[in-house]
This record gives sequence, structure tokens and C-alpha cells, in this order.
Amino acid sequence: MKTLINYIAIAFITLMLTFSSANVMADGPAPPPPDHGTTGNTSGTTAPIGGGLFILMGLGAAYGAKKLYDARKKKLME
Repeated sequence: MKTLINYIAIAFITLMLTFSSANVMADGPAPPPPDHGTTGNTSGTTAPIGGGLFILMGLGAAYGAKKLYDARKKKLME
């Protein structure tokens, strides 16, 4: 019975912390300057992310392959 009360208390605290943080919001971005666009400035959405994305995907695939290799090696040792 005591463990049931502990589980309920932990679940209640977790839910309260989760839902209370939903009301916390950050400020939006500052408005652009009045001459925005006339000097050749862009909105900032043209940053290249392709190279970094492929590097991260490659590293993730290599990490997964290493974990799979280690798991098979461990299974063969048993």
C-alpha cells in the first residue's frame, strides 16, 4: 500500500511540473528595423543546414552500427 502511495505521489508531482511549465513562454523575436529589406538584408531563413544534418545522420548511423556490432559480439560470446 505504501508503494502505491509513493507511485501516486511521484506521478502527481511529475504531472504538476509538466503542466505548470506550459504557461512559461519566452519572448518572441524583436521586430525588424524599419529599413529591413531595402539594404539587401534577408529574414535570416537562408542558413545552410544540409552539411551539418548529413554529418549528424552519418554519426548516428555509425553509432547505431557500433551498438549493433557490440550486441552481436556479446551474444556470440555467451
